[in-house]
Amino acid sequence: MDDRGFESINVIPFIDIMLVLLTIVLTTSTFIATGAIGIQLPKASASMQPAKSEVIIEVNIDGELTLNQQRVELADLAHHLDGYPKQTPVLIRADAALPLQEFVSVMDNVKMLGFQKLNLQTETN
Repeated sequence: MDDRGFESINVIPFIDIMLVLLTIVLTTSTFIATGAIGIQLPKASASMQPAKSEVIIEVNIDGELTLNQQRVELADLAHHLDGYPKQTPVLIRADAALPLQEFVSVMDNVKMLGFQKLNLQTETN
């Protein structure tokens, strides 16, 4: 009988398991980060990442609005934004196929409330 201990440990199965777990985490985080409503963002050749926003307004192709992932109507947008300081950056995520007038209406309402730091999120080509 050989009573010697292990001279080495095979770590390849451990690395395989860790890579599978990493893939699962990255895939799941991608789905979580995409937002609550499906939006096809417009394309731009140079896209700059906006500063951290406390206010995120999303407009889907049907013109439905969400404010920080809560459904709101355009007429009620002013009421919901009253509690935020006017220096707060506002990120607008609008669907690429959204008619321009609907986007301008949302942006105009936010500007009329005194918010000056407006950002439009796009995707890089």
